[in-house]
Amino acid sequence: MMQKTILITGASSGFGAMTARGLARAGHMVYASMRDPLARCGVAAAEMEEFARDEGLALKSIALDVTSDASADAAVRQILNEAGRLDVLIHNAGHMGFGPAEAFLPEQLAQIYDVNVVGTQRVNRAALPHMRSLGRGQMIWVGSSSTRGGTPPFLAPYFAAKAGMDALAQSYALELARFGIETTIVVPGAFTKGTEHFHHAVAPADAARVGHYWSGPYAGVDQQVLKELAALEPADADPAKVADAIVDLVAMPHGSRPLRVHIDPSDDGAAIVNGVADRVRAQLVERIGLADLLHPKA
Repeated sequence: MMQKTILITGASSGFGAMTARGLARAGHMVYASMRDPLARCGVAAAEMEEFARDEGLALKSIALDVTSDASADAAVRQILNEAGRLDVLIHNAGHMGFGPAEAFLPEQLAQIYDVNVVGTQRVNRAALPHMRSLGRGQMIWVGSSSTRGGTPPFLAPYFAAKAGMDALAQSYALELARFGIETTIVVPGAFTKGTEHFHHAVAPADAARVGHYWSGPYAGVDQQVLKELAALEPADADPAKVADAIVDLVAMPHGSRPLRVHIDPSDDGAAIVNGVADRVRAQLVERIGLADLLHPKA
């Protein structure tokens, strides 16, 4: 197996940390990026470094704040200076909001979009000049089944941002194919256990408007949403399967990777809807004479 140099964003916890460890164990050089490796007394970065030392792995934590152009540029520059190349870019950084959509300030929505959507653009602009020059590469976007599956209430900012990221990923897939860069969108379902996604969700800032919901006709619905989402998960639902799927994608031969991979133990319907939508997308691309863009140049 050829060792690849891999950058993954948002790797301090959850899917990102699991994926970083899994890829390092598979023999790759992994840069596990974090907005601030010194946050929370540097516990996440220290645990990552200790894991790498204990198992003798090529795994390194690195600072990368996806909301900063300068930080994205500096992280990619560091990787190229140390490793000489970047083969795989994994967009995993994300931020969730939970509460009545009306009660989120516009600035809060902008912040959630900045992390989930605009942040991927910053990292792409930093990394793609080098990746295009290689003539072969891989980009993986960690999306969400919420973009086309069943969508419960009170997660609107996150759902909207993930839908924006998904649309961006689909366009990038076509626009990078002739540079030999292959794209896959990994689509996790609503894992309510085993990650800190829901725990770290942003709350709406307008408390007065929140009150009109929680103290009005939607009293108790917030807890019902969380309780029933958790109840939909099978007892053996394991977020580590998302990391396993990404490790498998990196191992696949170039040119054979699917556009999407779903890991949704609750089966919210996203795989069905995405299957239809992706087929329609491919048919249109074929009708306008650009079928070669559906598969990366070898």
